[in-house]
Amino acid sequence: MSPQESESTPRPRRPRTNHRRSSVLVYLVILFAVAFLLLLWAYFQQQRANTESTDALKQSASAVQSIQNLIDENAALREENQALKEQMETMEAAAEEARKAISAAQAHAEGQEASIMAMDYFWQIDEAYVRQRYNLCRQLIQELKDVGLEEALPGSKATDNDRYSPLERYNEIYNALY
Repeated sequence: MSPQESESTPRPRRPRTNHRRSSVLVYLVILFAVAFLLLLWAYFQQQRANTESTDALKQSASAVQSIQNLIDENAALREENQALKEQMETMEAAAEEARKAISAAQAHAEGQEASIMAMDYFWQIDEAYVRQRYNLCRQLIQELKDVGLEEALPGSKATDNDRYSPLERYNEIYNALY
């Protein structure tokens, strides 16, 4: 066979289908690889989104817990405030009772002091009357009236004898002199 013959003789051709098949196969592999990479990328994106959501949820739960703690603390403070108000009201009532008791004690002490002063005048008046010093007796009676201690003389007997009470004796002396 000469070179010319070989040119004129048709050569058996290889079928193009093998080449096409391999091109399609490569194309399919590339498509699957790209699809796999896209799926992998979507998976990682989803994981990242899930992590962010979980973190946000944890922060939200932490915030809810903080709010619950603040609500509990607020309730405890309100209860403590109410207890302190009640305690303050109790203390104010006790202070008012103490003021009343002090006022009553002062009034009693003033009454006792007035009674002591009146009794001092009474003994001087009685002594002056017994000694028949009637001018001095009238003068002491006038001083007792001026000071306003006539009502402070005790009307009851201090002992169980048949003598007069200081007020009765004073009235007897007064009636005898005036």
